[in-house]
Amino acid sequence: MEDFLGKRYKLKSSDNFDNFMKALGVGLMTRKLGAAASPVIELTENNGEYTLKSESTFKNSVITFKLGEEFDEETPDGRKVKSTITKEGNKLIHVQKGEKDTHIIREFTPEEVKMTLKVDDIVATRIYKAC
Repeated sequence: MEDFLGKRYKLKSSDNFDNFMKALGVGLMTRKLGAAASPVIELTENNGEYTLKSESTFKNSVITFKLGEEFDEETPDGRKVKSTITKEGNKLIHVQKGEKDTHIIREFTPEEVKMTLKVDDIVATRIYKAC
């Protein structure tokens, strides 16, 4: 994972994200703004504490976590959840527990991050390219 720390990745493609947001109960205007945004993400680490930043013209978000430790998170769409992030090879597995449980897998490579989001039976895929 160290090879990907401090690298910035910009969203290049998104598949089924609107349906994913709809399944979470996100309102129409927020879904439209979220779908139009092209966020840049960056993962950093300091003494075992990771920070994942997402910046866009719509909304910026920052989560700070230690692998395997539950933390409180407010999602970009305003949901309050209990999250745990673990690492498997070059993947971060992000589980959000709330009104609806969400699973997010971020698979890092030198060229891209493939983000797979799942809620209920809805799966969305977002591809970020190194910038």
